[in-house]
Amino acid sequence: MTHLPTDLSHRLAKHGQEHLLTEWDQLAPHLKEAFVEELAGIDFAELEALYQRKNESVAALPTRDRIAPLHVEPAEAAVKTRPLGEAALRAGEVAVLMVAGGQGTRLGFDKPKGMFPVGPVSGASLFQMHAEKVMALSRRYGRSVPFLVMTSPATHDETEAYFKEHQFFGLPPDRVWFFQQGTMPALDLNTGKLLLEAPGKLFLSPNGHGGTLTALADTGLLRQLTDEGVKHLFYFQVDNPLVYLAEPGFVGLHIHKGSEVSSKVVYKEVPEEKVGVLAQIDGHCGIIEYSDMPAEMTQERAADGTLAFRAGNPAIHIFSVPFLERVTSGEHRLAFHVARKKVPHYDAATSSTLTPTTENALKFELFVFDALPLADRWLALQTLREDEFAPLKNATGNDSPETCQHLQVDRARRWLTAAGVEVPLDATGVSLHPLEIGSLFALDAEELASKIPANFRINEPVVLR
Repeated sequence: MTHLPTDLSHRLAKHGQEHLLTEWDQLAPHLKEAFVEELAGIDFAELEALYQRKNESVAALPTRDRIAPLHVEPAEAAVKTRPLGEAALRAGEVAVLMVAGGQGTRLGFDKPKGMFPVGPVSGASLFQMHAEKVMALSRRYGRSVPFLVMTSPATHDETEAYFKEHQFFGLPPDRVWFFQQGTMPALDLNTGKLLLEAPGKLFLSPNGHGGTLTALADTGLLRQLTDEGVKHLFYFQVDNPLVYLAEPGFVGLHIHKGSEVSSKVVYKEVPEEKVGVLAQIDGHCGIIEYSDMPAEMTQERAADGTLAFRAGNPAIHIFSVPFLERVTSGEHRLAFHVARKKVPHYDAATSSTLTPTTENALKFELFVFDALPLADRWLALQTLREDEFAPLKNATGNDSPETCQHLQVDRARRWLTAAGVEVPLDATGVSLHPLEIGSLFALDAEELASKIPANFRINEPVVLR
C-alpha cells in the first residue's frame, strides 16, 4: 500500500486528527497497511464525545441513605440446589470464562500471569490448574465445558502458544476459545488528539475488565454460546488458584433464584481490608471500591457485631447469557470511565518519545461491576476465604506466591484430614510437608475422600494428580 484511502483521509480531517499522518510517506508499505487497518476500527465520534467528559470528576458515592448492606445467602444455601447445577452441567448449559489479560509485572515475571508456576509441589502454572479443573468438570458431568480464555494484545500470542505447547492440558482444542480484550486509544488531555506509540502506530491500552463482556459480543462468541444452548457463564480471574469453577451448588442456586447475575463473596476480616464490597445501592446490587468507601462506613457494625459492609468481592460471578446479550447491545452497553493518566508517547515534531511527569492524557476503561446494577434479579452467596480465595498479585508480602501456596497447602491439609488422613503438623498447626491436590484427582473434599486409600500416610511432600 502506497496511497492513503480517500475515505480515511476525509475522516481524519473531519475529526481534526490529520497529525497522525505526519510521517506517512516514511512508513514501509506493511506498516502503512497495518496503520490503515488500525485507524479503520476507530470510532472518532465516540472519542470526541468522551473527550467532552475530560473535566468530570469521579462519580461520587451516593448518599448513605441510598446504600444498604446486601443480603448474602449463607454457604449452606447452595447444598440443596446442587442437583440443579449438576443437571445444567450435564445438559451443556454452562461455560467457563477466565480473565487472563494481565502480565506478571508485579510478580517480577515477564510473561502472562497465567504462566506463573504456583503449584506448591508440582510447580504447575495457573493456566494448567484452571484447565485441569475444566477437564475434571467435563469428565464428571459427561459434557465438554466450553473454556473461554480472555487475553489482551500483550498476552494473546504467548498464551495461545503456551496452551498449544502443552496440548491444551488434555482439553479438546476446539473447546478452548481464545479472544482478546478490546483496546482504546489515549487522547491528549489539552487537545483531544490521538497519541502515537510510534510512527504509524496508535498508543492503545486495554479497555478494562468490563471489556471482557463487550469483547464477547463483538467477537461473536456470545452468539456462539447461545447457539450451543449455553445459558450460564461462569466468570473468574486467572490469579486465584483456589476458585471452584462452576461449583454446581452455586450454579444451581443461580438457576433456582432466576438470577441474572450471581456473585460469591468472602467476608472482610478487618475494616481496612483493601477489597471491593458488594452493597445494595438505590435498590440494586453494586460494588463499592475500597478506595471510595468512607472510613465511617468501613467501621459500621450490624446488630450482631459483624461489619455491616463486609461482603468482599473475589471476582467470582455467574452471568445469565440473555443478560449479557442485553448489556452488550445498543443503548444498554456499559459506559466508559474517563481517567487522567501519564502516557509516554511519540512526538512527530521532535521524532522522539516523550515521557511526561504530569498527567497528559485521557484513558478509557469499562468496569465489569458496572453490569451488576443493570440486573433486575441477583444474588450473593458466601464462600469461605480459606476454601476459595488465594489471590496472586505481589512478589512479596500479602497475595504473594508464598501466601498463595500456603493457602493451597492448608486447604489440602483440611481435605485430607476430613478424609481421615493424619497430616503431620508443626507447632503452629501448619503441615510439615508441602501438599497439593490436583483437580484431575479430586475437584472437592468429597471426591478426595472417595479416592484416598485407607492406609494413606504422609511423610514427605505429596502431590495427588
